[in-house]
Amino acid sequence: MTKRKARIENSQTVNGKSEKLRQFTVEEKDKFITTNHGVRVNDDQNSLRAGERGATLLEDFILREKITHFDHERIPERVVHARGSGAHGIFKLYESQSAITKAGFLNDTSIETPVFVRFSTVAGSRGSTDLARDVRGFAVKFYTQEGNFDLVGNNMPVFFIQDAIKFPDLVHAVKPEPDNEMPQAASAHDTFWDFISLMPESAHMIMWVMSDRALPRSYRMMEGFGVHTFRFINEKGESSFVKFHWKPLLGVHAVAWDEAQTISGKDPDFHRRDLWDAIESGNYPEWELGVQIVPDKDEFKYEFDLLDPTKLIPEELVPVQRIGKMTLNRNPDNFFAETEQAAFHVGHVVPGIDFTNDPLLQGRLFSYTDTQLIRLGGPNFQEIPINRPVVDVRNNQRDGYMRQTINRGKVSYHPNSLGGGFPMQAPASEGGYTSYPERVDARKVRARGRSFFDHFSQARLFFNSQSTPEKNHIADALSFELGKVRTVAIRERMLRILSMIDKGLAADVAFALRIHVPQDTELPVNHSVPADGEPADFDSLTFEQTVSISAALSMSNTTKDSIKTRKVALLAADGVNDESLETVRQALSAAGATVELIAPRLNYILSQRDAQIAVDHSFLTASSVFYDAVYVAGGTNSVATIEADADAIHFLNEAFKHCKAIAAHQSAMQVLEATYFAKKLPVDYEDQTVLREGIVVGEDLAAVAEKFVLAISQHRFWEREKPRKIPA
Repeated sequence: MTKRKARIENSQTVNGKSEKLRQFTVEEKDKFITTNHGVRVNDDQNSLRAGERGATLLEDFILREKITHFDHERIPERVVHARGSGAHGIFKLYESQSAITKAGFLNDTSIETPVFVRFSTVAGSRGSTDLARDVRGFAVKFYTQEGNFDLVGNNMPVFFIQDAIKFPDLVHAVKPEPDNEMPQAASAHDTFWDFISLMPESAHMIMWVMSDRALPRSYRMMEGFGVHTFRFINEKGESSFVKFHWKPLLGVHAVAWDEAQTISGKDPDFHRRDLWDAIESGNYPEWELGVQIVPDKDEFKYEFDLLDPTKLIPEELVPVQRIGKMTLNRNPDNFFAETEQAAFHVGHVVPGIDFTNDPLLQGRLFSYTDTQLIRLGGPNFQEIPINRPVVDVRNNQRDGYMRQTINRGKVSYHPNSLGGGFPMQAPASEGGYTSYPERVDARKVRARGRSFFDHFSQARLFFNSQSTPEKNHIADALSFELGKVRTVAIRERMLRILSMIDKGLAADVAFALRIHVPQDTELPVNHSVPADGEPADFDSLTFEQTVSISAALSMSNTTKDSIKTRKVALLAADGVNDESLETVRQALSAAGATVELIAPRLNYILSQRDAQIAVDHSFLTASSVFYDAVYVAGGTNSVATIEADADAIHFLNEAFKHCKAIAAHQSAMQVLEATYFAKKLPVDYEDQTVLREGIVVGEDLAAVAEKFVLAISQHRFWEREKPRKIPA
């Protein structure tokens, strides 16, 4: 074996000069990636498939070994999506979809299909916070009369990578760094951005993760997506492509990044508690199931590839048809037995739903079963009550760890005569599952279709579709994350990628990091060129998006017509004016809000009429970050007490900083004047500018309540975030 040394140098650019960071000296034999049995790997970027856009092949031992090892790395916690929350519910179809699919639960409007849903964060461990900047899992198990269908998705419609062979690398990069096990549930560190800066196919997903979508206000106000393109098949055997969407009826809303960090310290179970409390109180969360349908004949109609999981279909090109509603109406009886042991699998489909050759989807079909084998103790995880279908299970599978079924008789094979030939194969006419007979005629290759080489057009589409505050949040998030990266060369690579999305965005982040955007012409795409292929002629792949802006991609265009389930804090103390408190409280409750009274001390306060009014929380345990809006009641003694309470003033300052609606009775004006933000607003509190920024003050309590409800329904007043920035 050769002892020749190979020298690998890494460098960074500082003030226009190249500086060496670290020099690696390795044995020549240690230079290359190998399999676990020592075979050198020629291509670690692409799985083996039948043609550039064809199905992934089972014979790909490199993919299988890599995914298998990855799936078994952590026990018993999930490798990803470890921290989650679940609930039971029902799905009700609006109108039969028999024209496009023969799936029974999408044909019969008279039935209610039971469901179990698990929401989750992706990167963190079970003990991490709900409010990490992260993708959220959105997995739905339909217990249909034809077997279980699992719609396993996220709250973002695209993904970081195009091929499942890169999934272990992605997760290894974002997980805590192996030498020190830090940081937990955070992407703001060197290994993640090192990987991302070398994988430009992640550009689109990075825009989503750095946006407000990564900080949902609650699971109940979060969209869901199937991510992959699936197939629908009808009774005639006709196929169409389908993208799945979940649209929350409460709208899509987020928290501020500063707010998320505070919540993580004060209540890391914020999202889990919110979901549980909403269901317990009868405020059942609801989503409509939407589908985007693309006929088979239109597979190549668009300037993006339907099989590319880093791409979405703009709703302006293919509208989302809302076909049914899901309602979550029951909390689990036991977290471990149900939420923790729930086993979702992208491969659990029913007749009428089939797969496409999406290379990320193909890898997941293998991975999900494999990971449940180690996490849930063996091949019988489907017998755990939460995973059991509502229909009978009959097959010749026997024994194994944790077997619950007691099979009778001597026959456990097929075909057989001793058992009368049962169980027998079901013909398609009797509901037997048949795969779509897609034609496969291609060479075995490790390569990607050229239609997968466009990494920036949809990243640009997403950024251009955001409102000005949302764009500011993306720039701030990138500045924060890259500010945590210690290796300057990684920051520079990311700035080069950002400049290919939007030069203004790159300039804003570069200014915050106090470094220059690299001006060289190196293309980031070259970092992940397949090992057995030629570098892409990127200039010839400059795609122009059919739509330049997609309104559906901006959260500013979401539903803002209700304050149902919003939490509002009422600040009051002894001597509160009864009418000032109760008029507003009743109006908020009538509109569907949850109202809680916050006071200097617990138990109760005495009103001007000596009535005892129950206190929900004191300023010691309450925080504005747990509420969507704040109201200050009137009453001379109450107002004086609140004004003198530093915690109460901080409560209001913090709510203003996070762009929430704030209201006060006219007699409580001195409380607002004691805040820091008072000097940031015009003196005339009746001015329309003030009302537009979510501050409502007045003498007429009915009018104050009406305007306050309208302000809360707008969710946040992000336009005051930059010009009215205050310490809190």
